[in-house]
Amino acid sequence: MEKKFDKAAFKEQLESSGEFPMLYMFKFIVPMGNEHEVGALFPKNEMVLKPSSGGKYVSTTIQVMMDSAEQIISIYERAAKIEGVISI
Repeated sequence: MEKKFDKAAFKEQLESSGEFPMLYMFKFIVPMGNEHEVGALFPKNEMVLKPSSGGKYVSTTIQVMMDSAEQIISIYERAAKIEGVISI
């Protein structure tokens, strides 16, 4: 069963975590070969890649200045469309 994403609670958590704009760290795990799809979400930002020990997955980390909680949520919603993505 898929876990339901509570957008309102996540927005509240983001807004209480500090002042915007803020540097936000996105972390995703994707099947090897799909990391370019994550990179496409952040065309102007450096992406750090770390392959899994088995070589089937790659962890991606991107730090981006975000202007609002809505902007962060929008990126997570777009990332959710990437096949096999896990948001951390």
